Amino acid sequence: MGDTNNINGKQFTPIGSAKEAVFLEGPQSRWKEFTFLLKVMRQFIHGFRKLHFLGPCVTVFGSARFKEDHPYYQQARDIGRELVGLGFTVMTGGGPGIMEAANRGAQEAGGISIGCNIVLPHEQKPNPYLDHWVDFDYFFVRKTILSKYSYGFVVMPGGYGTLDEFFEAITLIQTGKFQKFPVVLMGKEYHKDLYAHIQGMVKNKTISGTDTDLFLYTDSVEEAIAHINKYGVEGFKLKKRRRIRPSGILGEK
Repeated sequence: MGDTNNINGKQFTPIGSAKEAVFLEGPQSRWKEFTFLLKVMRQFIHGFRKLHFLGPCVTVFGSARFKEDHPYYQQARDIGRELVGLGFTVMTGGGPGIMEAANRGAQEAGGISIGCNIVLPHEQKPNPYLDHWVDFDYFFVRKTILSKYSYGFVVMPGGYGTLDEFFEAITLIQTGKFQKFPVVLMGKEYHKDLYAHIQGMVKNKTISGTDTDLFLYTDSVEEAIAHINKYGVEGFKLKKRRRIRPSGILGEK
């Protein structure tokens, strides 16, 4: 193939994981594709064993780029604390910014803080407020793990990745692939154009009017926590249970 990364002298496609680049090139030899499947399976098993005893979780999504003095950082930190108060483990992508804030709030409240970290050439490294974390090479593996252990999702202001995670969650709920877990879209000012676009989809009948009920749109931490409590804790009849200690022999520590 030619140089598809440079169009009219501009960098068009960011350089990402070399492993995913090989995967996206198309058919490989049967042996390469078999070994790729083994690597993916190994990452799934590693994630399952590391996180098996640490739920139930609520996952907080958001930008890696907000600093400690930003209001959204402080809000995510408050959310982390409040989720622990409901009995949840707080899970994030494990990086800085909003993710760090939510993990930090969880630790400060005496709860469990988890990160599912994606290996990237920039931005992403595990934040210092994690009790447990798992590194992943593949986004699709990481997204599955983030969803598997979660009884709710809080979507803070963020970029492409945050919106990808938001729409994946509500798409899976809309299509019945997920149960109706509570989803909270935090930040009315930040997300106002997104929310207007969703209303436009209703108007154009590309989604139904009831599809806007799949998430709560709010600025209030209290309202967000009440929503998660109602539809996550009470809705699924969750109860606090004795924590089962992980086994080092099974790769769970």
